[in-house]
Formats: sequence, C-alpha cells, structure tokens
Amino acid sequence: MTIKLYCFGESGNAYKAALTLELSGLEWEPVFVDFFNGENRTPEFRAINSMGEVPVMVDGDLTLSQSGAIQDYISTKGGKLGGRSANERREIMRWILWDNHKLSSQAGMTRFLMNFLPEDKRPAEVIAFMQGRLKAAYKVLNDELADKDWLVGDRLTIADIACCGYLFYPEPFGFDRKEWPHIDAWLTRIEQTPGWKHPYDLMPGSPADRA
Repeated sequence: MTIKLYCFGESGNAYKAALTLELSGLEWEPVFVDFFNGENRTPEFRAINSMGEVPVMVDGDLTLSQSGAIQDYISTKGGKLGGRSANERREIMRWILWDNHKLSSQAGMTRFLMNFLPEDKRPAEVIAFMQGRLKAAYKVLNDELADKDWLVGDRLTIADIACCGYLFYPEPFGFDRKEWPHIDAWLTRIEQTPGWKHPYDLMPGSPADRA
C-alpha cells in the first residue's frame, strides 16, 4: 500500500518527512496541501489532522502528524536511517528534539516573515532577534560536525534529515552555508546521498508555482 504524505514544497518540516520517505525505499506519494490559501484550516483537512498542520502521513489505518514522529515511524518500518543501537536511537531523538526547538522552528518562522509576508508587514526587530538566535543554533551544529561526517554514528540518519530540513531552501532567512564550513561539508554529503532531492523537486508547491 502506498504511503500518502500531505505536504507542500515550501514546508521544511514536510521536507524532513518527504526526504525520509524518499530515502527509505518505501512506496509513497505526495498529496499537495494548499497552505497559502488556507486548506489546512478547512474542516476536511482538520478531519485528517486536528492540529491543522503539515506534514501528515497516512499509511493504511495509521495517520501521523509531526515530522519527528513520522520520521521515527518511517525509519522503523523501512529499516533504514535509524540508529544501530538503543543508544544511537536516543541520540537521534535528542537531535530531532533540539532541531525542533532551536533550529527548524526558528528558521521556519524567520523565513516566513522575510519572504512570505508583504514587505511592509515584515517586523524588522523580530527578524533580527530571530536571526541572532539562529546564529547560536548554527554554531552548535557547525561545532558538532567539526570532527565527524554525521550527527549520529557513521551514516546518514533521520537526525541529519531533521536538522537539514530548512537549510536547502533558496529564500533568505539569515543562513549562508559558506559561513559555516562544517555545515557546508555536511550538506554536501547529504546532497551526494543517492536518491537525495531538493525540496522543490520532491514535493508539489513552490514560490514559482504561486507567481
């Protein structure tokens, strides 16, 4: 049975789930959610996910939301991208939780404020504050990758996919990979992974589609 992922291309959180599915070897298909026209707030979508968010994964009778939970399910079902031991799986979860709190949530908000709001409504002080917090997160990630290829163990895991979720997007939000050499090398390794795809190639929906 084909797994369905409700998503849209501009969502970094959806990208984490989509890339995990793409690299898992499981059969899946994206289902476009027209976020910018409010589809996620409709009763029909809320019947799928009462939180009104993407991504949402439907696998037979199972419906899951929240990218970290979806990634954990996919890695367990597909037997790939998880840790080699219980200790590694806990370390993976540690990085997924860190990313959700310190990196992706702030990158997603900053990117939205800078790119998807009308220019005259962009709150400059809030953006500057968020960019300062993001720089602290980039430093943690860059330092962690100074002497190793992957965040956990000796191979790509869902920890890496979680933490890179927003870092491939072209819209500016205060991240230039050239300023963070260890992150840059790590992103290159991810890009070179067989099956890797850019978010706008993996999921429907992009700024170009709305132009």
